[in-house]
Amino acid sequence: MRAVARLTAAVVVVGAVAALPADAPPDRALATARAVMREHPEMWIGASIARGEHAVVIEGRAAAGSGTASHSLSVPGSRPVARPATVHVAGLAAVADSARRTVARVWGPVDAVILVPATDEQAAVLASPSGVTGLAALADVDHVVIAPSGFARLSETGRRVVLAHELTHVATGAAVAGNMPAWLVEGFADYVGYLGSGLTVRAVAAELAAEVRAGAVPAALPGREAFRPGSPRLPQAYEEAWLACRYVAERYGERALVAFYRAARDHDLATALVETLDTDLPELTTAWRGYLRSELA
Repeated sequence: MRAVARLTAAVVVVGAVAALPADAPPDRALATARAVMREHPEMWIGASIARGEHAVVIEGRAAAGSGTASHSLSVPGSRPVARPATVHVAGLAAVADSARRTVARVWGPVDAVILVPATDEQAAVLASPSGVTGLAALADVDHVVIAPSGFARLSETGRRVVLAHELTHVATGAAVAGNMPAWLVEGFADYVGYLGSGLTVRAVAAELAAEVRAGAVPAALPGREAFRPGSPRLPQAYEEAWLACRYVAERYGERALVAFYRAARDHDLATALVETLDTDLPELTTAWRGYLRSELA
């Protein structure tokens, strides 16, 4: 057993499924962590478990000589790293705590359970039926799964953005909100994720900015197909969605954006637009297109 520096609680148990400290507070995050470990016990043999102020991070133990494949990312703040890429619990709980605070301020409290499997292949099992190729992380109903090779290539700012984005999905129940417009689900998560990042609009939306400067302003908000892995304009779809939610927050206020999201989740988009923003989709689209020009041209 060894302590992991800078964290309030951490253990490593070799040769057995790692166990959380017996005297740990019985909160929901710890209960979720225990449940996840029971579902795939073989992944967590010798795992490191760390706890921050609110976050619980579980890191799987890689077999000797194992590595992870490298995938391309479009997340601002990414940087190349030597292979094999690894992500350690030391410090990650603090980043997760910071991301959780941002989500809590905008939306409300959320349990921050972060799973860091040893390989991308294990991440794909945890994320099934969704894939993790090209991703840094993925939200499930009550936890976040890290894709080790992608996440390891991010800067600290990039990691915080990604964790805040995915924790927003957990907080809002995005995994079970099948009827929500994809642009609102992903745009709202990016809106929260980029808060306080210090990144400029043109840095975050670099691909979209290049198109807008060339005179190619999108005619409509991106549909669900635009967010599928392998989509030819996947980065632009996320940037368009982010700027749609950013526009709503700037024009109507952050509380109105949250109210709009809740109404769209609980009812439908048309009703939510009328009841919370007193507008409709054509008017919002026209205003959003003008916002893209003013921010990116």
